[in-house]
Amino acid sequence: MRRREFIRICATGIAATGMPASTPAQGATAHMYARAKLVDARGKPLRASALPVQKNLIFQYPFASTPCFLINLGRPARTSTVLKTVANQDYEWKGGVGPAGSIVAYSAICAHQLAYPTKEISFISFRAESSARNKHAQVIHCCAEHSQYDPARGGRVVAGPAPQPLAAILLDYDAKTDELFATGTMGGEMFSQFFAKYEFKLAMELGAAARQAVAGTAVVSELDTYCRQQVRC
Repeated sequence: MRRREFIRICATGIAATGMPASTPAQGATAHMYARAKLVDARGKPLRASALPVQKNLIFQYPFASTPCFLINLGRPARTSTVLKTVANQDYEWKGGVGPAGSIVAYSAICAHQLAYPTKEISFISFRAESSARNKHAQVIHCCAEHSQYDPARGGRVVAGPAPQPLAAILLDYDAKTDELFATGTMGGEMFSQFFAKYEFKLAMELGAAARQAVAGTAVVSELDTYCRQQVRC
């Protein structure tokens, strides 16, 4: 059997199990999941050109219980950035997508203590302006331990105790339809630790569906409506 055919068969087998397949072209820290079109609460596709600027948007991906931020920074974020995971793996974040290259997405699970937005409360969100505890403007700030991440540079840590960047969500942009698709992750995933830490809570809320893979579509909503209370610091 030729090597190329062997690799194709192996990749097909991985896809059939629902497990992520690494993408060698993007490095060992890139994982591809089911392709999911980003849609609104009515099921209509989001239009990249109509995304509000510097607004906290949230969706679940690649699992039903793992939240992600979708942010239109309002400015191009096309600078390629080389980052490093806590496991000392280098990877390259390629920049934002959309008409102006300003749209980015990241796992909303903090890389430090795994704080994440719930329906009741969120300690982590994008902050357009600086504050007394948030000297950096336009960062994702986690008030649990004050880790701050730069969404314009691959989610790199700019302040606080986080040991690695936020995992980026890989996005595809279809310029013909102006639609966005989530396709995988880039960087240090925290999903295993997340499921272990919040196993009981997730089981009470979602049961077996907590680990269900998102496929087809992913519903995007505003954090203001998704979450009852946002902690500001």
